[in-house]
Amino acid sequence: MKYIEPAPIKDKENPFESMMSRFKIAAQHLGLNEEIYNVLKSPDKQVIINIPITMDDGSIRVFEAYRVIHNNVLGPSKGGVRFDPHVNLDEVKALAAWMTWKCAVVDIPFGGAKGGICCNPREMSSGEIERLTRAYTTSLYDVFGPDTDIPAPDMGTGQREMAWMMDQYSRNSGMTVNGVVTGKPGVLGGSAGRVAATGRGVMVSTLSALEKLKINPYNSTVAVQGFGNVGSHAAQLLVDRGTKVVAISDITGAYYREEGIDITKAIEYRNENRGTLENFDGADKMDDDILTMDVDVLVPAALEDVISMRNADKIKAKLIVEGANGPTSAKADDIIAEKGIVVVPDILANAGGVTVSYFEWVQNRLGYKWTKDRVNRRSDRIMRTSFENVYKTSLKYDVNLRIAAYIVAIDRVGKAYSYRGGF
Repeated sequence: MKYIEPAPIKDKENPFESMMSRFKIAAQHLGLNEEIYNVLKSPDKQVIINIPITMDDGSIRVFEAYRVIHNNVLGPSKGGVRFDPHVNLDEVKALAAWMTWKCAVVDIPFGGAKGGICCNPREMSSGEIERLTRAYTTSLYDVFGPDTDIPAPDMGTGQREMAWMMDQYSRNSGMTVNGVVTGKPGVLGGSAGRVAATGRGVMVSTLSALEKLKINPYNSTVAVQGFGNVGSHAAQLLVDRGTKVVAISDITGAYYREEGIDITKAIEYRNENRGTLENFDGADKMDDDILTMDVDVLVPAALEDVISMRNADKIKAKLIVEGANGPTSAKADDIIAEKGIVVVPDILANAGGVTVSYFEWVQNRLGYKWTKDRVNRRSDRIMRTSFENVYKTSLKYDVNLRIAAYIVAIDRVGKAYSYRGGF
């Protein structure tokens, strides 16, 4: 047996501590009592498992995996499962807490959870990934459930993995349980509009913020860092609504076109080029950092902590809309604020995904399917209403949108805990 050592934390700034620093500030503004503060700062449950898997060559490898349930006071916990070689417990704890706040800020009846497996799916066959996914699901059978804890796709996972998870849970249950996961293929109960939902939420948040800043979308320029599912859909939807996306990037580099990039062409190229923009001829390859471009809107839609102490003072955008989870480190917040840059935080900006995941869960419980137009209308309304609520809260407490979003979320979860009570 070969044991895979879990990867060290990638960034110097501990992601859980980064989340907690914002939580503390919001709690102070809110006047949260010590009892509720102590309850909400810690995860309800942390599960660490080691999964032995037979590889295609006959060897057995042991993968370390996690599931963290941060809170379920508003409803069953909800959160993605990521397959990534850098997954670690602190990262999963932070992401689980962010899910609690994200669900609360858009006022949907879910708590927060997150899961992950230390693996590199790019170096594994489909069969190996399937065996790992099914083993992970079986190991957490007593944790998962449509009324208890609901997984979803995340980095390194998608509809295929969700189908396997749903099937394995259903096999273990002896009946089909569609509502145990979201982000499934449509034929298995997935919702229309789910694939583009997170990017759509980014679009709605961007337009809402531009309106407050009195910036005409038709005269605005946008740079999108990360051209995966979230970044590409956000870019396309923003272009459809009149903005000009002048720069995009992925792991192969950044690409710029002053007149605006044809996003439809870029998406088609990526899909035909093994998922990357390498050698994309619809724009010029950039030498400069896309994050520090002189644009109206910057959408970081890739990894955590890409905006940090090392580059925050170089950011030139007037507005940052966080498509990724935790793209701005806590230590960079003050620098960004001092520069007068408005940030629509991740727990609000990218909550379109969990909103439509909630719709998928509701449809599964009803045994009924909504149209794509109905899903989009309802998700857009929730995102606009949530933005307005956070904006009004920022004015009330004289804080930035990030702290305002935490205040809204913590207030809702705290009140729910007060009504339900503890032991």
